[in-house]
Amino acid sequence: MHSLLSTAAQPVQRDSAARLPDARAIYDTLGAPGHAAMARATARHYLQQQLLAADDLPDGLPEQPENLLNWSRGSAEQVGVEYQAYLAERKNGAPRRFFTSKSHALYFLRAAAPTKLVDGSWLYSALQQWQHQRFRALIQIYLEELGDGVEEKNHVVLYQKLLASHGCDDWQDLDDRYFVQGAIQLALAHDNGNFLPEIIGFNLGYEQLPLHLLITAYELNELGIDPYYFTLHVTVDNGSTGHARKATDAVLQLMPRFGDSKAFYRRVRNGFRLNDLGAGTTDIIAGFDLRQELVRILCEKSVAGKNMHSDYCRIGGKSINDWLGDKSQVPELLDKLTATGWIQRGAPVEDSRFWRLIQSERAEMFGVFSPYEQQVLRDWIESPVDGTGIAAPRIMSHRAAMRSIETLAEAQPSPSPAGTRGVFRRHLGLRQPGEQPFDADLRALEQAVAEQGSRGSAMDMLIPLMSPANHHSAAGLMATRLYRQLLA
Repeated sequence: MHSLLSTAAQPVQRDSAARLPDARAIYDTLGAPGHAAMARATARHYLQQQLLAADDLPDGLPEQPENLLNWSRGSAEQVGVEYQAYLAERKNGAPRRFFTSKSHALYFLRAAAPTKLVDGSWLYSALQQWQHQRFRALIQIYLEELGDGVEEKNHVVLYQKLLASHGCDDWQDLDDRYFVQGAIQLALAHDNGNFLPEIIGFNLGYEQLPLHLLITAYELNELGIDPYYFTLHVTVDNGSTGHARKATDAVLQLMPRFGDSKAFYRRVRNGFRLNDLGAGTTDIIAGFDLRQELVRILCEKSVAGKNMHSDYCRIGGKSINDWLGDKSQVPELLDKLTATGWIQRGAPVEDSRFWRLIQSERAEMFGVFSPYEQQVLRDWIESPVDGTGIAAPRIMSHRAAMRSIETLAEAQPSPSPAGTRGVFRRHLGLRQPGEQPFDADLRALEQAVAEQGSRGSAMDMLIPLMSPANHHSAAGLMATRLYRQLLA
């Protein structure tokens, strides 16, 4: 029996929680390439503590694993019923259930980044079991999380691009609670095989289709934000042929490899409950406060800006440098900007002199605020103080915007391949006869794999490149494609 199956999770004492490293430290260490064995030992201790924390949580799973498939199908059916009820409510004029504004949605994307950017990582250790048919369901899920090596389908790449497109990629300084789920997933990935039943159980929970995923995708689209990362999960997690079905299959396929099926299923349920730790989707959404988020942003700006202003501009009798010199004064500064007319609450942002310093033809503060930060400021300015006033302009949905762009593109003359040169030719995917993509490192990797004396040695070369830290790189994407070819 392989080591992945042979070592049970060891009990730990509850009083050891005081020595537990924070989630961010675990996340940063395990999320970096080439971490040391000592880091994995620390992560194992962290994971044991998280299992204790989840021990008393309900899981809703059936008592017998043979009923998991019916349970999964029933859950998906109930989610579908609830989603149709949500759609009916919206059609009858109900407001968005999750996101009060575009900045609220972007806040969610940013706060969820530590979890989304390690998507699928908990299954990484399954790659080593490529010779065992019973592991194929888990391996298939991991490969699909990696987009089968196609950049446009790799879940981490998709989320990175989504963050970057809205200026939300400065998530590294989030509070520790936002790193808990990611740290758990990375600890499972790099556990070295001690927690296989817990990995299977965690996967079972994560791959079920939740109602919040459907609503999130719907409302992001309404707010002009590309929902593809989320709609992709709706399709790949389906209970018929998707990850939800593969997750239930994995439980039943791997159970016979354990001598005690009851003990195995008990540990599966323990792993399932790990999904409920840390800040989840609904927790993040409920934690948003527009004014507090704006205050946080301005406090961060004050570090760099407190000595960068001249004294000729004074607000409420103080210079800007004086206001920014003490972060505790930022909320009062917002009130003074409003009271003195620099900000016109409840009106279009263009009416506010402060906004014109950020966005106008001769904006003196151009580049100071990221697109996300500007959206927060815009939404706060345009939101009325007392619930009255003008409403913010309606945002074109993402799908409608894409249709408009496609219509515009169709109206333009097509470029001539023969006359296309340099970067434009490569961007359009046009290649001269016999031309090969110029990437010496990727060619060298492909050649090195081809020269391996056995399939096993080739797999050993590829698997490290498919780790959570590496799989979304160019080499990791190629390694994923090669691994899939060798797996067939």
